[in-house]
Amino acid sequence: MSSKPILLRFESKNGQFRLTVNPADQFPSLLSKILDCLPKDVDSRTLTLSNKPHGGEDRLLASLGGVAIERIGLKHGDKLYIKYKEQPHMNGSSIGPAATPSQPHNSSNRLNGLPILPTEDLPVAPLPQASPTTKIKNPWEVVQQSPLDDRLDKKDGKIPRSLDPKMCRHGPKGMCDYCMPLEPYSPKYLEEKKIKHLSFHSHLRKINSATNKPELKSSYMPPLTEPYYRVKPGCPSGHPQWPDGICTKCQPSAITLQPQPFRMVDHVEFASPSLIDSFLNFWRIGGAQRIGFLYGHYQEYTEVPLGIKAVVEAIYEPPQIDEIDGCTLSEWENQKDVDEVARLCGLQKIGVIFTDLIDAGAGDGSVVCKRHIDSYYLSSLEVVFSARLQAQYPKATKWSDTGRFGSNFVTCVVSGDENGGISISSFQMSNSAVEMVRADIIEPSADPTVMLVQGSEEEDGSESRTRYIPEVFYRRINEYGASVQENAKPSFPVEYLYVTLTHGFPKESASIFNASDFPIENREAIGEGQELRNVAKKLGVSRGKIEGEKGVRAVADFHLLCFLHGMGVLSKEEESLLCHVARSHDLAEGFQLLNTPGWATLLAILQESGERPQKRPSPANFQAATNGYFEYSDQLAKRFKGASLR
Repeated sequence: MSSKPILLRFESKNGQFRLTVNPADQFPSLLSKILDCLPKDVDSRTLTLSNKPHGGEDRLLASLGGVAIERIGLKHGDKLYIKYKEQPHMNGSSIGPAATPSQPHNSSNRLNGLPILPTEDLPVAPLPQASPTTKIKNPWEVVQQSPLDDRLDKKDGKIPRSLDPKMCRHGPKGMCDYCMPLEPYSPKYLEEKKIKHLSFHSHLRKINSATNKPELKSSYMPPLTEPYYRVKPGCPSGHPQWPDGICTKCQPSAITLQPQPFRMVDHVEFASPSLIDSFLNFWRIGGAQRIGFLYGHYQEYTEVPLGIKAVVEAIYEPPQIDEIDGCTLSEWENQKDVDEVARLCGLQKIGVIFTDLIDAGAGDGSVVCKRHIDSYYLSSLEVVFSARLQAQYPKATKWSDTGRFGSNFVTCVVSGDENGGISISSFQMSNSAVEMVRADIIEPSADPTVMLVQGSEEEDGSESRTRYIPEVFYRRINEYGASVQENAKPSFPVEYLYVTLTHGFPKESASIFNASDFPIENREAIGEGQELRNVAKKLGVSRGKIEGEKGVRAVADFHLLCFLHGMGVLSKEEESLLCHVARSHDLAEGFQLLNTPGWATLLAILQESGERPQKRPSPANFQAATNGYFEYSDQLAKRFKGASLR
């Protein structure tokens, strides 16, 4: 006589579900049914059943082979507790025999045994973690953030104040409400110093004081949470995965856009004015726009409480097609090599810079002012471009439940100001803008001042199976001074998606690359190229002699270091020493570099194919040449100019 089916309840950290089972069935037969109700990254080998949520008898499901359900006395309506571990991830993909990331578990999505998958659309590079919704247990113990963030975490950030001669009635060692230190997020201080946005660590202190209160003796909660505007994968409700099914647990909530009150980086500092000057030379010569990536490091910015500044040490110009009204990036094949050279120099990629210049035609070097309060400061296309880059460089922090929050990547625009001069503007995209671009909710408009909200339908009129568009609103101040909420469809102002930064130059130039006169890469369009003779001239190598000390001092050039790395002559140890010499300017280590086999090989190559000696002038013109009236090459050019080709 067959047993009557019973209903068992199961509870895991992802929620509860119920299964109808036969008491005579063995426990391993439940594996496929249980996995259908759990997230896709569950490691089935670690699946554990228990009779209590804590302190019960935990048994691996795989170890219960041959044990029937009725044998352990389970009855209709009993509850079991499930524990498991997720599979390890690498570059956003599971390691092991797991299914593809979007493979459905239910049989309704199958036809003749084959899965029917929706078309995937990945607008930006995937993040290091597999799922943005994956929470990290105790991130303050496992997440490794930058040393600068660790130093700022240890500071209290309080703003000291002196005694108020009018209000303070106590002695020099006393303190009252009028002289006690202010919090780093004090609105009064920020308004007095005209600081428009909170620094990241000031914002962190502000929300942490509201989220975690030690006097309540409650458990600690990470105060930061990144926005997530996509359908959450692995919904525990048991319905087919989106787009075949959706519920209130997995669908994103409505989005209400507001100006972001904080910024991840407060200031952009260019180590030397020559960085901008050499970057602008391309536009001065060719008249086309130019784009480059900023390499540098982050430091504490003391002008803002708990502030951070990005210090730019070099600008690398990748392969690109430049035009009068914009740039198009080409495939950057040696990007990893350039990043490796920067790492050896103690630097990293910290931002992007591009020009938007039009000559005013006055002949005095003035340019047209295109970006102002009545037009725009950052176009919708540039916002999407910068947001994609920020999505590729997330900031690691132990104060977020996912181990990351925002990005320190900055965007700089070189354009004309109201006075006709050339000025720099610095920006960062808000966290909401980055997530909306990652979720494919917004797209740039032909009007640079507005951003378009994507429709939920494809071009053929069918429902989109690659993106879910939630309701999007934004708040603004109307003509009566009241804050009202507006529907963002079909478009909304682009100012809601970015924050402004300050920028400047140090009083005294302290750039680590103080010998930057080597030709810049990828400038063949204006007749500039990087050749061995340029390296020979830079290092003081000719057929007759080698100036060792000159070569040691000349290696402090980021473009030269990248060119030498591409030659592949130096070993990894020698290249590491070379980059250290370029950064520290230590002559002792420089002469140690001169004695390495790789450097000797490089000098031999340069002697054979490097700088050529100057041509000797003819005896008739020797006196004129030595007196400096003209060079022999100039005389040769004059003679050739008068020659006929017929």
